Amino acid sequence: MKQPNFNPDLSPEWFNQIKDWAVELGFSQIGVSGVDLSSAEEGLQTWLAKGFHGGMHYMAAHGLKRARPSELVPGTVSVLTARMDYLPMTTASHWTETELQRLNRPQEAIVSIYARGRDYHKVMRSRLQKLSERIAQHIGPLGVRVFTDSAPVLEAELASRSGQGWRGKHTLVLNRDAGSMFFLGEIYLNIALPHTTASTSHCGSCQACIDVCPTQAIVAPYQLDARRCISYLTIEHAGAIPLDLRPLMGNRIYGCDDCQLVCPWNKYAKRSALPDFDERGTVTGQDLINLFAWTEAEFLRHTEGSPIRRIGHERWLRNIAVALGNAAKTATPTETLNINTTLQIQLQHPSHLVREHVAWALSQLKDSKTC
Repeated sequence: MKQPNFNPDLSPEWFNQIKDWAVELGFSQIGVSGVDLSSAEEGLQTWLAKGFHGGMHYMAAHGLKRARPSELVPGTVSVLTARMDYLPMTTASHWTETELQRLNRPQEAIVSIYARGRDYHKVMRSRLQKLSERIAQHIGPLGVRVFTDSAPVLEAELASRSGQGWRGKHTLVLNRDAGSMFFLGEIYLNIALPHTTASTSHCGSCQACIDVCPTQAIVAPYQLDARRCISYLTIEHAGAIPLDLRPLMGNRIYGCDDCQLVCPWNKYAKRSALPDFDERGTVTGQDLINLFAWTEAEFLRHTEGSPIRRIGHERWLRNIAVALGNAAKTATPTETLNINTTLQIQLQHPSHLVREHVAWALSQLKDSKTC
């Protein structure tokens, strides 16, 4: 990092100016944290030692640098954190009930709300960069590095320390005025900004998120075994989905929002002011059979600019095959025939991963006939 030519004016008025810039760029809130995260190191090491990170080897690759911002980016003195609400502007007032009802329509594909619009990595990163440029214009050259879920950064820890919210029992950050439906990002700075007040916890005795988790991935309050999490399985996990977890996935083909949908604090979730997060009709409310029929070229076209594209066509088919197998359990004879026909087409797919999951789905059709 470059060293700043001079220290900025650290007056409250100057920090309010940064807040104004952040709002103009679409951010909902900013805060500032220090770089001493030593109290979080033990928890990180324990989580990794238990293997809860699964195949996300990058989580362990940088060791404790994740909890040491000044080692990850030498010269870092403070971290500016930002959050951005992402509920689509057209979200209805009773949106949580609407989303939960999708689970009762087993042949409808469910894509996590955050992934129905433009890729948040691109949106957040470009706007964080613009914010850092405005700060630099005010105080002169400075060293910065921008992060948006793109490096070994303890985002939730930094967010809670800087007042963005507290760590919920599902391990996501919760805000009293905005629930948990927001993205987080950071700007590592080589200037000392005044720290904002840390948040306190307001979960109380509630454990709705723990009770609702389909795979019981929240093994204890504030402890998530990613290997059981549907979001991990459908997005991060590259191999075969464990047999015992497939029936529990239902019709969720990309991510899972269940723990957020039942959280009482999300009645305060805010709509995004940015059109970037508006829903794309190509993935919202679609029939599993229609999505399963996409060729790779169609998949790439329909997911252009979307975070879904990162999993690739192979995992896309894997996920939908599992959902079709689960849909078979309640399908009518006509629906069963349609599912069978759809699956048979991919039974000779070049990918062993796809073929294996298609074969499993077909076995579910056979099992449903014997019930």
